[in-house]
Amino acid sequence: MLPDVHRPPVAAATLRRLELASGGLAAACLAEMERRRPWFARLPAGQRAGVALVTQTGVTNFVSWLQEPERTTPLTAEAFRIAPRDLARRISLRQTVELVRIAADVFEEHLPPLAADAAERHELTSAVLRFGREIAFAAATVYAGAAESRGAWDARLEALVVDAVLRGDDDGALLSRAAALGWDPGAPVRCLVGSVPDPDQGSPQLITELRRQAAGLSHEVLVGVQGRRLVVLLHATPGAPSVRGGEDLVLAEIADRFGPGPVVAGPPSADLAGAGAAVAEAIAGLAAAPGHPDADRPVASGDLLPERALTGDPAARRRLGEEVLAPLHDAGGELLRTLAAYLEGGSSLEGCARALYVHPNTVRYRLRRVGELVGWAPTTPRGAFVLRTALVADRIARAGDGRGADGPAGTATAVPTARAAGRRDTRPERAPGGRDEPLPQTVPDPAVSAGPRR
Repeated sequence: MLPDVHRPPVAAATLRRLELASGGLAAACLAEMERRRPWFARLPAGQRAGVALVTQTGVTNFVSWLQEPERTTPLTAEAFRIAPRDLARRISLRQTVELVRIAADVFEEHLPPLAADAAERHELTSAVLRFGREIAFAAATVYAGAAESRGAWDARLEALVVDAVLRGDDDGALLSRAAALGWDPGAPVRCLVGSVPDPDQGSPQLITELRRQAAGLSHEVLVGVQGRRLVVLLHATPGAPSVRGGEDLVLAEIADRFGPGPVVAGPPSADLAGAGAAVAEAIAGLAAAPGHPDADRPVASGDLLPERALTGDPAARRRLGEEVLAPLHDAGGELLRTLAAYLEGGSSLEGCARALYVHPNTVRYRLRRVGELVGWAPTTPRGAFVLRTALVADRIARAGDGRGADGPAGTATAVPTARAAGRRDTRPERAPGGRDEPLPQTVPDPAVSAGPRR
């Protein structure tokens, strides 16, 4: 409301002149807008007509306000209520304020000459300033309401996009909705899954905070809140400078906004349409993460393969066989047989060497080669757990496929018996190019070479 100030009344004759001049005053405002703002002249005819309607209504309401100053709020709000609904989406708030300023300048130029005396001229000039301020506030209120409605719609659309990714949809609707949110559907995607920081906190506030933090890290995000689970998809903003520390730092910073408990990062995806598999892995990892309480935050879903396999995740069992043990199958049977004997013999070098009839240094060399090939050292607790689970999962998968648990081409992974060994190594294998480990030397096993006892 305008301040309740006493002002001398405007004569009825002056008000009548203002009413008669309202049409010409509105036309003068539109002409000045086109002259001072070239973008206004380029607007479609329908949008210029909407601005003309608002301007004409504002002039008429100004005259009514001079007669009834207590009706300020209804009169100023009516000027924008009659405007076309999409006008606020076509013309920004900054542009609207510029047009209101131009209209106020035209009012100040054309209204004072219509006054009967100096007192009325002063009163009309002051009234234009006050009414223009109220018009600007009314415009801000309209745009704030439109922004809230648009934000609520964007939040619903964002939730639909994230839900479609979780379901694995890759149709055109997913891509078009993501594009409507300003998301690049062809950009590489990373995902994080965890718990919401505060169940009582509203989703819009959480999404706003995550989006603000991601923007500071030169990334775009899509956020989905599903009960107590929080899903975040993110990709680097095109053209933005890269963050020092790389993608891992960005994931760690975003993970700090999650609630208590584990946060799991899915594998990278080439685009949004292919992110469904990565999110599914991250969700499976979140369910299995309590089995690895010492994991990083965030922890990669690939680092939770044994825990996921124990929860019944078929993708984890398949990856254990394909990514962990496949290099050992390709390298031949000795490494795989040594690994099985070592893990199933209580992780004892000497016990493994006795079971295989080789030198302990040979076992050390083979275990080191296993770590180099698969990325997990069998001599560490975590590596032994991953490899032991992979061995079991691989045997079950091969038995189910009819390939047998012994591996390809009869490569046995079970610990051999003494008589099955036949001959035994007494010296360690030499590493390729090395000099410290001599070539293995075999000597007849007395238990076999002596022949049958009489």
